[in-house]
Amino acid sequence: MSSDPIRLFKKWFDAAVRSGLAEPNAMTLATATPQGGPSARMVLLKGFDEKGFVFYTNYNSRKGRELEKNPHAALVLFWQPLERQIRITGHVTKVTAEESDQYFHSRPLGSRFSASISKQSAVIASRAELLQKLKKIEEKYPSGNPPRPIHWGGYRVHPNEIEFWQGGKFRLHDRLRYRLRRDGNWSLDRLSP
Repeated sequence: MSSDPIRLFKKWFDAAVRSGLAEPNAMTLATATPQGGPSARMVLLKGFDEKGFVFYTNYNSRKGRELEKNPHAALVLFWQPLERQIRITGHVTKVTAEESDQYFHSRPLGSRFSASISKQSAVIASRAELLQKLKKIEEKYPSGNPPRPIHWGGYRVHPNEIEFWQGGKFRLHDRLRYRLRRDGNWSLDRLSP
């Protein structure tokens, strides 16, 4: 056990990466409407540090609209072969434009084109419409260097609670819950399975 949940997160995340699991950075992101209606989907963790956990998306998507009105979220990473799960809750802010630019330009070209043309979560007439938009942007940027669209970027979940779950024999699991105190330090509790 560590007094620092971010250090423990790194240890567990590194173990998941080393294990060879497909997409060890896949996580469930749960948001809610201002009225409390829940919504969950899978996203990819693209960075973490003592400030929080970062993912990228279209700001105009359903998740983006929900986070604009209710900037709180929950994350779940689950690595079944390792019998490990991490749950995170916290408030959410956008990352800086510089961070979003840096990550955007590190993505494969096709992903950058996709982010530029997609009105994520909006109804479209057909796939042909989407492919036509792709053709147009490829023609517009033949050098293959589209700018990051203003509607696309990152979010950081600033954790106030992190729970580590390790599966145990006869379902006697280990559960460690870290909660952020007002003084900026973390309290640690062991929870009953």
